[in-house]
Amino acid sequence: MQQVNQISRRNFLKYTGITGTGFILGISCKDAPKVATLAEVKAWYEFNPVLQIANNGLVTIFNSKPEIGQGVWQSIPALICEELEVPIESVVIKHTGGEKKFGDMQFAGGSFSVRSSYHELRKVGAAAKEMLVQAAAAVWKVPAAECTASNGEITHSKSGKKGGYGEFADAASKLKAPEKPVLKDPKDFKILGKAAPRPDVPLKVNGTAVYGIDATVDGMVYASVEHSPVIGAKLVSVDDSEVKKIKGVISVERCTRIIQSFRYESVAVIADSYWTAFKARKALKITWDNQGKDTFNSAAYEESLRALASKPGVSVKPVGNFDKAFASAPVKLEAFYETPMVSHSPIEPMNALAKWSDDQHVEIWASTQVPRDVVTSFAKEYKIPEENVKVNVMFNGGGFGRRLYPDHIHEAVQLARITKKPVKVLWSREDDTQQGPFRPMTFSAMKAGLSADGKPVAFQHKVIAPSMMEADNGKFDQSKEDGYMTEAISDQKYEIANMKNAYVYAPMHIPIAAWRAVTSTTLAFAHECFIDEMAVKAGKDPMTYRQEMAKGGSDLAKILTKLREVSKWDQPLAAGKGRGVAQYEFFAGHAGFVVEVSKQGEGVRIDKVYGVIDMGTVVNPGGVEAQVQGAVAMAITAATKNGITFENGKTKQSNYHDNPIIRLPEMPPVEVHIIADGGEVIKGAGEPGLPPLAPALANAIFSATGLRIRKMPFSLATLSQA
Repeated sequence: MQQVNQISRRNFLKYTGITGTGFILGISCKDAPKVATLAEVKAWYEFNPVLQIANNGLVTIFNSKPEIGQGVWQSIPALICEELEVPIESVVIKHTGGEKKFGDMQFAGGSFSVRSSYHELRKVGAAAKEMLVQAAAAVWKVPAAECTASNGEITHSKSGKKGGYGEFADAASKLKAPEKPVLKDPKDFKILGKAAPRPDVPLKVNGTAVYGIDATVDGMVYASVEHSPVIGAKLVSVDDSEVKKIKGVISVERCTRIIQSFRYESVAVIADSYWTAFKARKALKITWDNQGKDTFNSAAYEESLRALASKPGVSVKPVGNFDKAFASAPVKLEAFYETPMVSHSPIEPMNALAKWSDDQHVEIWASTQVPRDVVTSFAKEYKIPEENVKVNVMFNGGGFGRRLYPDHIHEAVQLARITKKPVKVLWSREDDTQQGPFRPMTFSAMKAGLSADGKPVAFQHKVIAPSMMEADNGKFDQSKEDGYMTEAISDQKYEIANMKNAYVYAPMHIPIAAWRAVTSTTLAFAHECFIDEMAVKAGKDPMTYRQEMAKGGSDLAKILTKLREVSKWDQPLAAGKGRGVAQYEFFAGHAGFVVEVSKQGEGVRIDKVYGVIDMGTVVNPGGVEAQVQGAVAMAITAATKNGITFENGKTKQSNYHDNPIIRLPEMPPVEVHIIADGGEVIKGAGEPGLPPLAPALANAIFSATGLRIRKMPFSLATLSQA
């Protein structure tokens, strides 16, 4: 670590020759001269758009999945390195920038990175290895079957001949790539499935990683953008006479915030420093037409959702005859669950740098989750060819879904075009907290009918919520469900003969958007807490009740069995303690938790969290463990800290002081267990750890105190519900 700290940021960039789009792994001060040999590369040979090998054997891997903290800077290259037989520490990694040749899957979201790349990228590495072996065999005039590859070299054991990949890269790259290269048996893996350090972490710790907020270019100016505090208001007039007198202010410009289907006119101050731009922006005198949006209040909107619960809604994957089964059930129960809007609040606030070289070519530097979408959508928006949009993807200081939406990048691009200067847009924390988009609130009306012996015979989860599809597209067919808003409520592997889930649309003008694990984070709370209520009504242990309901041979059965084992569920707890269980399966994957709590004053303390995540196949178990632990922290925040609320059309919260995240002393120990039993199915790691945590916590609170939590957020200190 001491050696790493000795290398300066300036020297790091000099050695790599790249500012934010590529890094050589394993760098330290003593390695610097060796790293500098990158400048001595005479030629690169392409084996695949994502894989190049230089004449000196240096390997470059192009990573199409932006690094937002989820670990793809290690996991994606590892897929190629495993089959190519090169150590990951020796390769150059570069972010792709949305270029067409790298395909349409250039994004980070939905816990999709490894799932979408596992098989294809292994084939890329295996194909290149076979081509190199074939080229070496041709040079040595020996059978390719007698040659082996290891650690970046080809060896012919019978003759003792050996050569580095660089010696054969030219000839090998000209060969036809095998369509079905032979992949390694997992038992022979050297990288995949092994816990490995993330190469981006040292860079982030010692300050050498380059984020979007770090980007600079010559002649750059800064912009701070004033958006209406009432979301949806119309700009009427701007008095900038006093602002233009401030030293350092260059100009005041109008621009449009383009977010999903919404377009909001805003006002930007351009200045020679961010602080000058920010201060001057606050001195602007702007008149807004609120267009009635200033009547929007969270309390009234929540009441409207409760009122809508009486509507039947649109049916979602019905099974059997719920109405008949519920009507005849000897035991009935109903409950209503509520979850709030929340902000994404990544540590790195929104920012982007844009430069037009002329009116037809734009270059962008940004922390983004969607480089390919930026290229295609911006080319369409600004009526230029795709190849004229260049995106430099930087490290992301968190995303959680927020950086799927490039509204701040649009502002930088517009202002750069207007001013004819490179413009860097920086949002303040207040901008980020108050302008959204937000995870939508969802309310859930639950019903269940039980037999006399407590078995479920009828079940309904009715979701009352706004439409994310409407926010994205500007329109929504109310005769159909919004799949975003009913995510996985009909896909849990419980044996229930009659089910009639539903969606009730609730109009809203506030931008709502995907948040880490999307709406599974809200729906799982209602779904799994209500399953607990059913177990209590049936007089059964909540874990046993779930196991009896689980479809035989399902992943659900595996997760519950493992949870019961690792949490020592059957061992009695001391007085004043309680434990709760929950699981949830959705598009990103499947995980479950047991949470243990103990009474503390008027509230409870979280003593420990046991997590089980079903991966199918795992690339880096250390990375998976970190993702689950991070998901727990985010889930506890969403469950126990105040969400986003509105008053007179304005967001009441503004920064971490009134929109907090949990602090280190509040974080419980988290024990993570991974189910990785192989097979072709690859599951996600970044999101599955969020949905089941809140219901497991609420169920644990009921176990310890007898209080049923049905509304988020709730206070652990007092067990009060907002």
